[in-house]
Amino acid sequence: MSSVALDQIPAPHDAAALTLVDQLVQWGRRRIDERVFRPGMRMPSIRKLALDKGVSRFTVVEAYERLVAQGYLDSRRGSGFYVRERPAGFAPAERRGADAGAPAVTLVSPDPAPAPSTIDVVWLLRNMLHTSTRPEKGPGLGYLPARWLDGELISGALRSLGRHSGVQLLGFGSPQGFLPLRQQLQTRLAELEIGATPDQIVMVSGVTQAIDLLARLYVQPGDTVIVGDPAWFQMFGRFASQGARLVGMPYTPEGPDLDALEALVETWRPKMLVINSVLQNPTGTSLSAAQAFRILRLAEQYGFIVVEDDIYGDLCPAGYPATRLASLDQLRRVIYLGSFSKTLAPNLRVGFIASALDVAQAVSDQKMLVGMTSPELNERVLYRVLTEGHYRRHVERLRARLDGVRDKAARMLERAGLRLFLAPGAGMFLWADAGVDADALTAAGHEAGFLLAPGSLFSPHQSPTTWLRFNVANCGDPGLAAFLARYLDGVARRAPTGGPANP
Repeated sequence: MSSVALDQIPAPHDAAALTLVDQLVQWGRRRIDERVFRPGMRMPSIRKLALDKGVSRFTVVEAYERLVAQGYLDSRRGSGFYVRERPAGFAPAERRGADAGAPAVTLVSPDPAPAPSTIDVVWLLRNMLHTSTRPEKGPGLGYLPARWLDGELISGALRSLGRHSGVQLLGFGSPQGFLPLRQQLQTRLAELEIGATPDQIVMVSGVTQAIDLLARLYVQPGDTVIVGDPAWFQMFGRFASQGARLVGMPYTPEGPDLDALEALVETWRPKMLVINSVLQNPTGTSLSAAQAFRILRLAEQYGFIVVEDDIYGDLCPAGYPATRLASLDQLRRVIYLGSFSKTLAPNLRVGFIASALDVAQAVSDQKMLVGMTSPELNERVLYRVLTEGHYRRHVERLRARLDGVRDKAARMLERAGLRLFLAPGAGMFLWADAGVDADALTAAGHEAGFLLAPGSLFSPHQSPTTWLRFNVANCGDPGLAAFLARYLDGVARRAPTGGPANP
């Protein structure tokens, strides 16, 4: 029999005072809002949910009736309760009113929720935003917890801007971005041995917009784009919407499998390769100089563009064995992407593209067509942060904190029964094999109050896998280790003798 538990998050009133009906209503709303239960789906039967949650049938009936009244469910006589199709922007009165600040509630069940078909990229992004206020519950999050970041860096820069005339902030700004910031980035790139003038740099609203602009410019229907398998999942949909054929490049603990890459290039003749050269998401691998040279030789031989995403570069300490493609190529064939969302604030949304001059001009023109200019206020804030002398020390503190938790997170995962792909010496991610279906494990984790990131989302083919990505900064909740160990042990006990451990 399962129990009812409250998430341990700050709330404006005592969470323990909520009735079982209130808790079940909040559980149902959350599952529907996060699209675990989708429009048209039949809700669990009253009898089944009462057994699963350890409550009475009366409690379930009352909760379902409230969800009907609030616009979440339809009641169909003789058939049960179904998730209602709601118009875009729907917000029930209770959600808009006093309950908007109420604590989230999780009813914990020992049985996994077998709903892998509902675990998709949109589901993960939706839940990443929902979990941002509770990072200790989000080992699948893609960014560092707010308590690790330095809000004073941002607020100090805003105060500094506030002492100047506001007239300078009222225009559209430059299509390429705030010139003093681009000049500062020229200096930072030179430290990485990448030569770029300010005219070769275009500011964007993060790497996501950079990928969108490059896809619009260079990818036509039927073109092949090679991406990592696994790799950062948000770009897959962008390229697919352009009609591109996505081909996955496998990874080894030493980095991308370049023999496989060469075979893929010979077969598919790609238009573009997109790659993290430093602290790859999610494997944590980095390119060696020999690997980087080989990739560039293939790019020159077969005529494809290399997009180098270096969003994690600032988390890489000096002297770490990693080579940037742009430092070898000097932006002749490589288009280099950078961002500050991982080190300053996810919502600052300031990134940049460094490229050959003609590419930069084309990107700037495309940027105007799609959304005019990027917000100059954000760019001015970043300029202040970078030039007032505190950013380097802030990044050093982040690296030290990651160093302090990485080994602990790795040992916790191994004790729980997972196998690490690699034990990286830097960065924020661990790629781990649970040995069971990762989507089912993720669904069970969601039911237990933890947001996991299943490896299926990191594959361009979204194929089933046993791998997951873990953010080492968000693995400190002691309940996480207990949940993982309990789930994996339960799967092992249910597996037939000599058969696969498959939930």
